[in-house]
Amino acid sequence: MYARIAVLPGDGIGPEVVAEGLKVLQAVGARFQHQFECQEAPVGGGAIDKHGLPLPPQTLALVEESQAVLFGAVGGPQWDDPRAAVRPEQALLELRKGLGLFANIRPVKLLPTLEHVSTLKPEVIAGVDLVVVRELTGGLYFGRPSEIRHTKEGRQAVDTLSYTGGEIERIIRFAFELARSRRKKVTSVDKANVLSSSRLWRQIAMELAPQYPDIVLQHMLVDACAMQLVRHPTDFDVIVTENMFGDILTDEAAMLAGSMGMLPSASLGSSPTSADTLSSTGIRLRFGLYEPIHGSAPDIAGRDTANPIATILSVALLLRYSLGLFVEAEVVEKAVGAVLAEGYRTADIMEEGEHLVGTGAMGSLIAEEVRGNI
Repeated sequence: MYARIAVLPGDGIGPEVVAEGLKVLQAVGARFQHQFECQEAPVGGGAIDKHGLPLPPQTLALVEESQAVLFGAVGGPQWDDPRAAVRPEQALLELRKGLGLFANIRPVKLLPTLEHVSTLKPEVIAGVDLVVVRELTGGLYFGRPSEIRHTKEGRQAVDTLSYTGGEIERIIRFAFELARSRRKKVTSVDKANVLSSSRLWRQIAMELAPQYPDIVLQHMLVDACAMQLVRHPTDFDVIVTENMFGDILTDEAAMLAGSMGMLPSASLGSSPTSADTLSSTGIRLRFGLYEPIHGSAPDIAGRDTANPIATILSVALLLRYSLGLFVEAEVVEKAVGAVLAEGYRTADIMEEGEHLVGTGAMGSLIAEEVRGNI
């Protein structure tokens, strides 16, 4: 197989962890005789410094010519002025909206070897295996107007929360279809007791449910969901929610796995990569942007201490959801588990008696496990 992948390492630890993701991707190519053409382009703060824009035209052109995007992270203190006209984070928002990346998938699966890394009791989190499906192109992050106004009474901040019925239906259908390959339960999270947008969200979820009689639909208010994620996380299978709620809940859910350095994500678009091919979930293969959920972590950039596993697992999602390489994706995921089972750890998941390794060493260990005996 030949595939062209746009690589946007970004800022902070982004280039370090993306380098390890590419190392594992090339190991997949060597083992299964695939050719992955990976071309890098600037994005985020570094792109602002060089080109004056967080998403230069040449970067966007590369993305549009590729089958998938491997993304690192953007941002840092040198670009953290809220008054600035251009900010690194604008690159992600532009990519999501411009490419129609409406469905953000964040799987949270606790590996048995890491049960004691989390701050939660092992008996609470043992067996956690859930997916958060976050709507990614609507809601507060894209609503207009969004501004700070000067009025006679003083300064006033305004943000707009808006969703169309079509946007809501699209993401909830996605969650129902994903649940069919899992434990067939969807928890729709909203704030229907307060927000009109959430009441529409709940209405549409209820209207769609009869079309998926094999799926159990549960409604939950977002504050209750936040509580249940740390009290009874194994009760969840697929969680679907709007943009801001999903942003917050997924960071909370990351702690179930012990570290944000362990969790990948996929942002999938409406454009299929193949007209005829369906993934094992029953969802058509789609163009996607794949990234770890952690940020740029500038405080540890360049120290070879960042955990690359979230990026490596994002590569596995890329193989599965955009390229349809399901066996290869499982090989990557099993390689991560095997290396952790051997006791290798980066600093964020380090336990007494285990082997501390750096970013590069962890990536190399996983890549070697992927290669096997070739």
